[in-house]
Amino acid sequence: MIRSVWRYSHLILAVVSSIFLLLAAVTGGILAIEPISNATKNYSITGLDEILVSQTIDRLKSNYDEVLELEVIPSNYVIASVLTKDFENKTIYIDPINLSEFGPVEERSSFFNFITNFHRSLFLKSAGRIFVGIISFLLCLIAVTGLLLLIKRQGGSLKLFHRVKETNFEQRYHVVLGRWFLVPIIIISATGVYLSAEKFELFPSYSVKHNRNEIAQDEYEQKEISEFPGLKNISLDQVRKIVFPFSEDLEDFYQVQLNDREMLIHQFSGKVVSAQKYPLVQLGSILSMKLHTGESSPVWAFILLISSGSILFFMYSGFAMTLKSLNRKKATTFGYALRDEAEYIVLVGSETGNTFDFANRFCKSLKSHDKRVHLSSLNEYATYERAHKMVIFTATYGDGDAPASANHFLKRFEQINPKHLIEYTVVGFGSMLYPNFCSYAENVHEKLDFHPSFKPMMQLTKINEQSFEQFRGWANNWGAKADIPVHLELPDSSFTKKKTEDLKVIDISKLNVDNTFLLKLKPQKKIQFQSGDLLGICPPDARRERLYSIAEIDRYILLSIKNHELGKCSGYLSSLEKGQIIQGKIEKNLKFHFPVTAPSVIMICNGTGIAPYLGMIQKNNNANIHLFWGGRYTQSFDLYQTYVDNALKERNIRSLEIALSREGEQHYVQDLLLEKQDFLVSSIENGAVIMICGSISMQNGVMEVIGNLLQSRSNLKMSDLEINGQLKLDCY
Repeated sequence: MIRSVWRYSHLILAVVSSIFLLLAAVTGGILAIEPISNATKNYSITGLDEILVSQTIDRLKSNYDEVLELEVIPSNYVIASVLTKDFENKTIYIDPINLSEFGPVEERSSFFNFITNFHRSLFLKSAGRIFVGIISFLLCLIAVTGLLLLIKRQGGSLKLFHRVKETNFEQRYHVVLGRWFLVPIIIISATGVYLSAEKFELFPSYSVKHNRNEIAQDEYEQKEISEFPGLKNISLDQVRKIVFPFSEDLEDFYQVQLNDREMLIHQFSGKVVSAQKYPLVQLGSILSMKLHTGESSPVWAFILLISSGSILFFMYSGFAMTLKSLNRKKATTFGYALRDEAEYIVLVGSETGNTFDFANRFCKSLKSHDKRVHLSSLNEYATYERAHKMVIFTATYGDGDAPASANHFLKRFEQINPKHLIEYTVVGFGSMLYPNFCSYAENVHEKLDFHPSFKPMMQLTKINEQSFEQFRGWANNWGAKADIPVHLELPDSSFTKKKTEDLKVIDISKLNVDNTFLLKLKPQKKIQFQSGDLLGICPPDARRERLYSIAEIDRYILLSIKNHELGKCSGYLSSLEKGQIIQGKIEKNLKFHFPVTAPSVIMICNGTGIAPYLGMIQKNNNANIHLFWGGRYTQSFDLYQTYVDNALKERNIRSLEIALSREGEQHYVQDLLLEKQDFLVSSIENGAVIMICGSISMQNGVMEVIGNLLQSRSNLKMSDLEINGQLKLDCY
């Protein structure tokens, strides 16, 4: 509930102030260029803290007929207003040590004056200043709420700079730039509010009032400036401005404005006539002016410049994400059956709308088979008159919380009693970078599992980083159990628009006991690829491609393919003949390349998932590779026997473990891991890389085993493996 308040506040504030924020950001960015431009003059003086004010004044009075003012601006430029012995008034940049003149202080550009006036008041005078102050306040609130949402999304303030796993451009860089620029934006907006409030006297009024004690002519002893007690130990870095006495009248004093106070110093004796510390309000004004304008440092001015640019990006990306989310939900829920007419209920928990996109593809497939499907958010959970199956797709927000469209689901679930038994399936979406990977999906699955009116159709499935291949693997498994062929529409990526390569069929094996075969292809021209990359193939009568993991052996492409009964692509490939030319597109799969520096590699796979490993182990020279494979029958492994036997003979792999689910002890690859748990945990703690390739159901089982072992026997977590680069996945 609290997060929703922050979220809607963040959005509403952005919408209300958008046009004026746009103008303020553009003009603020332009004004930030001015101090950067001024810094190119290279008049900055280093070591001001070592130069005494008394020495500088003494030198000035010796070199010029009259000195009017001495000023030190935030960029460490020293400015003197003087009258030369030729009676010429000059305001110049000087070196306070040798009094060399760098150049005159030029009048400010009319362009920057114009932009400043517009930035301050939009040319609306006092009313404009008030409005700009309000917009600054709104920007401050937007930045604060954005920072709170960002901390929540990342799972806490300590994880603020952990790796960002968002793949959508707007969403990813809204987070990435937010981590770096929200604090500078808060400073910009807060100082803008302060300066506006000061302008309209909303703070307690202040003015420096000196006690000008009357000093008789005989009460002072004239001293050299270098011996002035009032200037003793005051260096130039403490000075903002010094106004020199206009005459030799006893009532004329040195007016010394320091960073924290203002003093009147007797022009003959050097005594402090009056010293007044600045009130907190004025100190805030001085600091706000430095921070808001960037005058204090060209580096800070540059930060202001790119922060202003980031505001423009935040406006674009924020509105783009909001519109996409609204459009996704509107588009995905339109055209489906009403909840009391539907046989299949699909509920979605989504933060940004991406999960709705996956759900919509699934629902479209069901609808193509004339199934009555109802699609809505988890927050709209209710009773369903005719439904007999429910599928829940949900993301996890931040540190294991419900996403925006599911934050009321658990409460509603407790209050609503279903009218009849429903089979359910839960699919979680998330990133393994986070310790609470898909934990909200786990929570939902557990709630339904304990309810007498719900029966699990499948175990909880977790999709990492919105992998479409993993999602398609789950959909195939669900379709097999529901006896509904699920054909998912691929993400908008037309195969015909990609550059394809001619591939010649060199060899194709016969189907084995699992209807699996090996296909060997030779690229007709030199192309770059390696084991673990993907080959996209689109049958002649199809519009979308199917991706297969590649084994690169002697510059040939080796694929392991299961011929599915209704599979267009696998059926097409199984019918190929030697010498035939087909079209394919190589896609780099950097996340699943063989690790170069790992002390050991544990390769886990089932079925055709062994394919990329066949190429990797052939090229291995020094890594300790341990291969775990799961299949149905002993004969299932015959396709790969020669490759693996050669690898064992050449010591390219150190060990091979096989699990058969339809023969002998009838166990799975995750059972092998439990049998070898001492070896597995020890290897992981010593830096081993775990590679998993195969079906999504196998991945879920393996991940659960490894996660449980680490939780009970190690200080490491699954998220640590992801962060350390010890986990590589290519499942479908």
